[in-house]
Formats: sequence, structure tokens, C-alpha cells
Amino acid sequence: MSAPLRTSSPASTQRLIASRRRVLSGALGVGALAATGTLAACGDGSTGSDLAAGKAVDLKGATLKLMVNQPHVLAFTDLLGKKFEQEFGGKVEVTAIPYDQLTSKQILDVQGGDGEFDVFDYFYFGLGELVDAGALVDLTKWIDANDDIRTDDFLPSIYDPYTLIDGKRYGLPFDGDTHVLYYNAEVFQKYGVEPPKTWDDYDAAAEKITKDSGGSVYGAIVEGQQVPMILGCSFINRLAGYGGTLVDGDGGAAFNGEEGLAALQHLIDVAPHALPTPLQTGFDQANSAFLSGQGAMLDTWTDLGLKAQDPASSKIVDKWGVVTLPVGGKNTKPRTALDAGFGLGVSTAGKQQDKAAAFVKWATNEENNFLLASTAGSGIDPARKTVLDSADYAKAAGIATETIREGLDGDPLAWPSQQGAPKALQDLVDQLALAIQGKTEPQAALDEAAKSWEKTLG
Repeated sequence: MSAPLRTSSPASTQRLIASRRRVLSGALGVGALAATGTLAACGDGSTGSDLAAGKAVDLKGATLKLMVNQPHVLAFTDLLGKKFEQEFGGKVEVTAIPYDQLTSKQILDVQGGDGEFDVFDYFYFGLGELVDAGALVDLTKWIDANDDIRTDDFLPSIYDPYTLIDGKRYGLPFDGDTHVLYYNAEVFQKYGVEPPKTWDDYDAAAEKITKDSGGSVYGAIVEGQQVPMILGCSFINRLAGYGGTLVDGDGGAAFNGEEGLAALQHLIDVAPHALPTPLQTGFDQANSAFLSGQGAMLDTWTDLGLKAQDPASSKIVDKWGVVTLPVGGKNTKPRTALDAGFGLGVSTAGKQQDKAAAFVKWATNEENNFLLASTAGSGIDPARKTVLDSADYAKAAGIATETIREGLDGDPLAWPSQQGAPKALQDLVDQLALAIQGKTEPQAALDEAAKSWEKTLG
């Protein structure tokens, strides 16, 4: 069970960040971890700058406190937690945070003085914000010195985006998030539609199914909750499909061109044929609607296929299919995006950073990545090549395997992760929501968001 949340306003959090950042950056800066193979146990009260090398860390009997993303609770409690207890006789205490509060809560735990947590399950697009706030220990030298981490086995498409800021690494990849398009094959057959290859095909299928079924089945489920992890993903999936990108070669906003306009217009046009109401549809609602047969299409994370084949959670076992995200406009090459992936990092305010780093290493190893990626409901996707390419993972992922591999092995669109990225992404989804509601013209909404990006990201 998660602990009660301590709430704070964004403004108060930012005041804490501003007042404490200088002190933290001096006390917890570069060189926090040692350069040899494993970290030495330093006892309570250690800080990043106190850690020394030369002695292996013993996790036997350790108790570690983790702040994690709400949908990852099963992964950390029922799976990793039980395994950690079996292997080390230790305990993992998990506090789950709603995804729209995760980064700010992690910063607040460090800068507010509580220092309650040892390990952070962090959004990769919040990495720069966490580093700028002095919340994550620099793991660069420790990673380089631990050959058994096997960094060359992490998927190249996610390793740098998930861990690297200004040439330094602050974590290890944990959840290799991309999206694919799931569809209800039984519904498609009944209403005579084919799996869409383009977003125009998608629109036509959604309209036909909703109309022909008399609304008993909605042609599409659009995740539109007004946070980057939800509406941001839906827009960026379509932006990539139309051949667009978030930033240009100089780092400037690039989503307000013709590709971005087409992507946003698509979200507006499909809304009448989608599960009501997209702007109120989050992760859990979307999954439940698809697994119950209420909606015929859903672009979402790749682990949904595991749940779709689980009779305990699905009414569509053996009645679904999966394809790559559609393309649109002039673009003919499918491309997915790194939609809200996660890494594991060590809190600078933690009192046992040596054990926390050892846990991060253990939790992201090949064996555990396979366990999580092959278990329905874990919310975790492959982060390692050996897992993605394994026959055992293919057996678990079933018909979705090749589509998942195509996305992660390709060139998925990465979100910005520098300081200010969470605000910039929230500003974008706020403008998208205004356009979807009809309160702002689509081009004006995108242009306004682009102005915010220029101010926030430089």
C-alpha cells in the first residue's frame, strides 16, 4: 500500500527548489560515487560525496524505500519485492505516486528536507529537472566501474535518453516504454474494416464502427487526460506518424508545423467517434475499456497485450491484434516514440546510497527485466536487448512481439529531458486540450505552446 501523499502547490515546490538548489549543488555535485567496481557501505548519514569504493555492498537484510510511479506498484511489490526478500531477506517499502505528481514529489522529498526515500523510479523526461534540483546522485563513474551491469545490453534507443544529462549518467533504464496500436479483431471482422496503416484509415474505421454499432462499441479509445504522460503521448504518436518531431536540430520547438497541425487536427476529428470523453480518459480507463470490448482501437504501451491474453483481466482473449502506429501525410515510414519511459536512480538525500545503487543494479539486470516484461500487469516493457530478442519474451508477448521489437529496435522519437522539460510538455498538453475543446484554433494553440518551449527550454 502507498503512504498518504503530502500535497504542495507547484509554486511552493518551485520556491523550495530555488532556495535550496545552490546549497544542494555544492554539497551533492559531481564525483558523488566512487570509480571502482562496487560501492562501499558507509553507514547511516552518508551523502553522495561521502561514498567510497573498495568494498562490495551486501544487500542481505536491507530495507530500502522507493518512490515509484503508481502503475508500477505490482512490479515493485508483488514481483521485485518478493524476489528481493527471497534472495536477500530484505524488504522493499514502496510509496506510489500518481504520474502527474511523480517528479515534483521526488524533488520535494530531497529539497523539503525529509529525505525519506533511497531509490526513485523517475520519468526520463523529468531527468533534467531532477538533476538541476540536486535530487539524483551522479552514477557515471560507478556505472563505468561495474562491468557486470552490461551497459552494452541496454537498448541503444533508450539508454542515453533515459540516463544521460550533460555527459553524466544518473540512473539505469527500467521501463522501455513505446506505443503500438491494438485493435479488436472480432469487432473489425464484424464491421468489415482492416487494421489501419494510415491515420486516415484509423479515422475511417473509428467512424464506421461507432456508427454501424449504434454506439454499442466505440471505434477508438483516445487517451486524452491533460498530462504529458497521457495526452502528450497521444499527440506525439500522431506527430511521429506524420513525420514530425518535437524539436529541430538547434533544439527549438518543431511541433507547430504542418505535421503537428495534422496530428492535432486528427485528435479533434476523431473525438466524436471515440470513447467519451477523451480529455477525461486516462491510462486505467482506456485499458479497461479496451479489455472489456467497449472500444475497438487503442494506441498504448506494449504490455497491454499480456493483459489482453489474461482471462482474469480480459474479455477479448484471442480476439485482438496489434500493428505499428499508423503513418500520415507525406510520411510512409512508421515511427513510434519513447512515451514516458522510466529509469531507476539514487536519491541524494537517501541515507544508504551504496545499497540504493546496488538495488538499482539488481533491479535492472537481465533476469529481472525479463521477469517484469513478461508478467501481465507489471507495466514494464523490455529495456535490454537480450530480453527483447529472447524466445522466452516472444512466447510471453505473443503476436505483439515483432511489432514491439520493430519499435524499440528502430529510431523512436525521444522527448526532451533537459531542465524545464516537464513544464514545457505540460504547457503543450494544456494548449492541445484547449484546441480539442474548441476554445482555441489548432494552429494558434501549437504556436502558443512553441513560444512557451522557447522561453522554458531556450
